[in-house]
Amino acid sequence: MVRLVNGPAFDSTRARREQNLWDEHAAFMDELVDDGVVVLGGPIGDVDTEDVLLVVNVADEAEIRDRLAPDPWANGILQIDSVRPWTVWLRGAPEPR
Repeated sequence: MVRLVNGPAFDSTRARREQNLWDEHAAFMDELVDDGVVVLGGPIGDVDTEDVLLVVNVADEAEIRDRLAPDPWANGILQIDSVRPWTVWLRGAPEPR
């Protein structure tokens, strides 16, 4: 799990999707989803002010740091606060079709 916090370039007077480089950041994150790196992700609590949590599928912390480094928001609008391993022992059954 990766916890991201607002960085020094985050403009608290603007909504998250109104931050500079939103479209580029969103496209970058969509690529990580398409590549199977990001499994789940999004803001925790208030969409426009709180932290962001990513559930990722990577070998180790170095890999996710490398994969997130080219994000247009990296170390400006968002920055990594923590990276922690998570072992999933429980999950819901898929809904029947």
